Amino acid sequence: MQEIGHWINGEHVAGTSGRFADVYNPATGEVQAKVALATQAEMDAAVASAAEAQKAWGATNPQRRARVMMAFVQLINRDMDKLAEKLSSEHGKTFPDAKGDVQRGLEVIEYCIGAPQMLKGEFTDSAGPGIDMYSMRQPLGVVAGITPFNFPAMIPLWKMGPALACGNAMIMKPSERDPSVPLMLAELLKEAGLPDGVLQVINGDKESVDAILDHDTIQAVGFVGSTPIAQYIYERAAQNGKRAQCFGGAKNHMIIMPDADLDQAADALVGAGYGAAGERCMAISVAVPVGEETADKLREKLVPRIEKLKVGPYTAGDDVDYGPVVTAAAKENILRLVQSGVDQGAELAVDGRDFSLQGYEDGFFVGPHLFDKVTPDMDIYKTEIFGPVLSMVRAGSYEEAIGLAISHEYGNGTAIYTRDGDTARDFANRINIGMVGINVPIPVPLAYHTFGGWKKSGFGDLNQHGPDAFKFYTRTKTVTSRWPSGIKEGGEFNFKAMD
Repeated sequence: MQEIGHWINGEHVAGTSGRFADVYNPATGEVQAKVALATQAEMDAAVASAAEAQKAWGATNPQRRARVMMAFVQLINRDMDKLAEKLSSEHGKTFPDAKGDVQRGLEVIEYCIGAPQMLKGEFTDSAGPGIDMYSMRQPLGVVAGITPFNFPAMIPLWKMGPALACGNAMIMKPSERDPSVPLMLAELLKEAGLPDGVLQVINGDKESVDAILDHDTIQAVGFVGSTPIAQYIYERAAQNGKRAQCFGGAKNHMIIMPDADLDQAADALVGAGYGAAGERCMAISVAVPVGEETADKLREKLVPRIEKLKVGPYTAGDDVDYGPVVTAAAKENILRLVQSGVDQGAELAVDGRDFSLQGYEDGFFVGPHLFDKVTPDMDIYKTEIFGPVLSMVRAGSYEEAIGLAISHEYGNGTAIYTRDGDTARDFANRINIGMVGINVPIPVPLAYHTFGGWKKSGFGDLNQHGPDAFKFYTRTKTVTSRWPSGIKEGGEFNFKAMD
């Protein structure tokens, strides 16, 4: 069986801990590989190598660093299918979805080609008599990224691109559930011209995470995952004097107004709620139709669409709408929450509990579920399910609907479907959520804007990608400079003044 190790100092190395985690094929339920879990000694070696390599990389001018990003873009495009194939085999998402995973990460690397522009400082001529003032953006040194299973290409690229373009070295700790793609990206970066040691990929579990958080050399940590772990990492990083940007869970609401195009809204809900088996932090998991008539009509349109969804392995190609969830434990948790919804009185309009795929009975497949008449006190409303489950919460008015989203503890993304510009404008201005869609179900910003949630969906002052990423991965140094003048009044040069 394949053993997956680490990427240290520009090469693949085997793990030495003797500890391994299973890497599954989610479609079959079979273990396809084992990934090594790093020791403290392995982490220390990687950090030491990164710190040494960063000295020259940080001194490399931004234009040359950008050229590495340019070459990296070309190589990702060259190997797009290869990356997506491996991603699908370990995560389970469909091949088109896997390519989208890589593509959205690639767009951030494309943005990082603009590093010379983003890293320009400011200059003030004659701030005082003979005094100039200017600022410089300089790299932090060694930084770390701790990334989740649900986007094994996109999130590592979101972390490594800006960090490396800014002149830092990076320790990447990907999810042990699907670790291969980050290692493949490290190979491509080396081929693109990144010096050995500047990027290290260390596989591991909580022991590796704590080693990152407690290491004196590591200056900043970026994380994406669940809220409890995001808060833990943020607090421990802060206690150790590190910068941290930590993004957690979500419960994204989509409000459907009576004037909305309900066919458009229903299509959006199906794509946003069930795509990638619901394993997306920007998935719509709560539909909030305003008014009983709107709710009844929306349900009529949703049920047949959901019942027609095709669930299967990524090898089935474009004939599949979504694949399995990542592990058996994830499947069990989803079905447990579904049962809690039934027990607590929600109406299960589409029941996918008995779904089974012939020939893949041991795979981690979960059928689509639709709940109606969900109330805010139910577990399926309060908890991030991270599966193919959509809940309808009926609201009597716009104010009640927006109040649901405002009062929920998560604030990652939200959307409204309406034909009324005034309502949409009010919604965008009042909602206390980081990313807002108006007739757009999953409002993930493009790479040159910033991505981040509010409330318990995000911890830290700066967000991912866009200008915030360049601020997060650099420090500003401000220089005040005064040079004695040798020019006398009237223009005659005074040589004594220069002595």
